Amino acid sequence: MNFEDLNISDEIKTAIGDMGLYKLTPIQKMAIPPILKGNDVIGQAQTGSGKTMAFAIPVLEKIFIPDRSPQAIILCPTRELCMQVASEIEKAGSRIKKLKVLAVYGGQPIGKQTRVLKKGVHIIVGTPGRVIDHIERGNLELIGIESVVLDEADEMLEMGFRDDIESILAQTPSQRQTLLFSATIPQEIKLIAKNYQKNPKFIKVSDKKQNIPKITQYAFKCKIEDKFNGLTRLIDVYDVNLALIFCNTKKSVDFVAKHLKKENFAVDSIHGDMTQQVRDKVMNKFRNGNINILVATDIAARGLDIENIDVIINYDVPQNPDDYTHRIGRTARAGKTGLAFLLVSNDEISRFNNIKNGNNSKIIEKDLPTHEEVETIKIKQILRNAEILAKNEDLKEYEKVIEDNSSNYLKIAAGLIKMMREN
Repeated sequence: MNFEDLNISDEIKTAIGDMGLYKLTPIQKMAIPPILKGNDVIGQAQTGSGKTMAFAIPVLEKIFIPDRSPQAIILCPTRELCMQVASEIEKAGSRIKKLKVLAVYGGQPIGKQTRVLKKGVHIIVGTPGRVIDHIERGNLELIGIESVVLDEADEMLEMGFRDDIESILAQTPSQRQTLLFSATIPQEIKLIAKNYQKNPKFIKVSDKKQNIPKITQYAFKCKIEDKFNGLTRLIDVYDVNLALIFCNTKKSVDFVAKHLKKENFAVDSIHGDMTQQVRDKVMNKFRNGNINILVATDIAARGLDIENIDVIINYDVPQNPDDYTHRIGRTARAGKTGLAFLLVSNDEISRFNNIKNGNNSKIIEKDLPTHEEVETIKIKQILRNAEILAKNEDLKEYEKVIEDNSSNYLKIAAGLIKMMREN
């Protein structure tokens, strides 16, 4: 099914074409038609499944431009996701004249957001806390809201936003359309759906079948005291270009990042205790290639959508199969392949078995590479680099040096390799 087949305005179709989107993803194909008909929807889908467009297109289709009061509100757990969702909506609505979309979140001066709100906004994308702040200040009224979207609902609840979400929903008209999108559907979400949705259609798209076959998954069992050394060996052996390392706790994130820095890896970290300004700075470094390894907790990485991540490393075994699927789904985007590593200590075996049994694709168990294997691979890399240099550069001056020392050239070459390995 293509976007051209949808019963939506030509402006939106043209803008989607400008974005290079033509064929609907499974969540878009299943969710957009019932949303366009006015149904409430619960959509279960992972990051990277195209769910933003699944709600953005129907929301845009309902906007009445002459009315400059908020008509749709999308709630997201983090500033990063707010910015990303608002950007996608603006792109999809770029051909709609005078459309106004505003992202509201903490960490940005509230005065600037207030001024924009007072001029008139059609769609609000915000974190629950900042939305409540604007409501209490009298900057934002929700009486004209026709569409409410809870994006990454499970994460918002996990971050303690339930009271804020219910307060916001209570201030919107009862006849609104309520759309709920989440990677997992715990009991708390079912309760919100029961209390605030009307006969919602439940749509589930499993990325397990869709994405995981493109991801080669390896599990490495080890003693807990060998985990960090095992991690560094994996990074060396697999010549990691861009890696995201997941830990279960902030303490673990700090430990891994600190010790990787000591080993001279280009690494930084994000977790919930950091200020938004610090997190933004780290994310820009990762996006711009100033660092190639990011260590994060699940919540801090929620909404993180970076292309070309080639390796996901689970330093800690996640709590359940859904969390595992969500983590590794950040590699192998757009038809590419990816690697996922899982370091499993003795006290994590039961969690690992749950993930293995609850996952549709094969996790291959392997031994961690030995120090000798790491050394062999690094030396081969030096030789490969030397061959590339010899092929592309004029080395006659250096060839003469070798000729003049021909009786010793093997020892000289060995000495040069040793120098390169030790520097």
